[in-house]
Amino acid sequence: MSTVDKMLIKGIRSFDPDNKNVITFFKPLTLIVGPNGAGKTTIIECLKLSCTGELPPNSRSGHTFVHDPKVAGETETKGQIKLRFKTAAGKDVVCIRSFQLTQKASKMEFKAIESVLQTINPHTGEMVCLSYRCADMDREIPALMGVSKAVLENVIFVHQDESNWPLQDPSTLKKKFDDIFSATRYTKALEVIKKLHKDQAQEIKTFRLKLENLQTVKDQAYKLCENIAQDQEKSDASKSQMEQLKAQIQGIENEIRYMKTVKRE
Repeated sequence: MSTVDKMLIKGIRSFDPDNKNVITFFKPLTLIVGPNGAGKTTIIECLKLSCTGELPPNSRSGHTFVHDPKVAGETETKGQIKLRFKTAAGKDVVCIRSFQLTQKASKMEFKAIESVLQTINPHTGEMVCLSYRCADMDREIPALMGVSKAVLENVIFVHQDESNWPLQDPSTLKKKFDDIFSATRYTKALEVIKKLHKDQAQEIKTFRLKLENLQTVKDQAYKLCENIAQDQEKSDASKSQMEQLKAQIQGIENEIRYMKTVKRE
């Protein structure tokens, strides 16, 4: 079973970009408590973002997620989330996601600048760092945890602003449940199976027609073989009869020559 061990937050929401804030998660239960504005929701948002790559709702495409550079008196602030967890196979992995928020002349610019996975090589004991594109990282983390992205996003680390999704309209609710229970993949697999069944049924129909035609040709060939065998027997009998007649003719010719010889004498 995958477990979350520690998380470092820097430059996210109200967390200072110059200080490293480390949260340790205890087993079997960790309670996150504190007054309003202490950062409880931010911790859940960071967990969700680390695991799924999804920004929290109402974050204006990340503009309000990274520490505001105007508050820090800078033109640019960088945020970082480090999450150490055990994979479903019990392997220690560190996920690092880094972000940057820059104050331009007329607008803010948010950018995800780095996605790295750190792990230990079991053979050499050395640390291995692998850089990923954000989309690849979003697929890799749920796979390492052995939990689908939909479950992480809608169940385990569901945001408080989205926790009422079971009360949404039927079509949205159906899509959520389909994602959570992987019904979409099942439906797609079922569609593929149905298509294969249809294609193979058509192939079977075609092969049956070919088989019937081949059976007809085989029957005709069998009859022709029988006719050939019968004709061969008749031919052999005729040849035998011809040989007998030739022998009789030869005997009669010999007798005629003998009679001619006797008559001359």
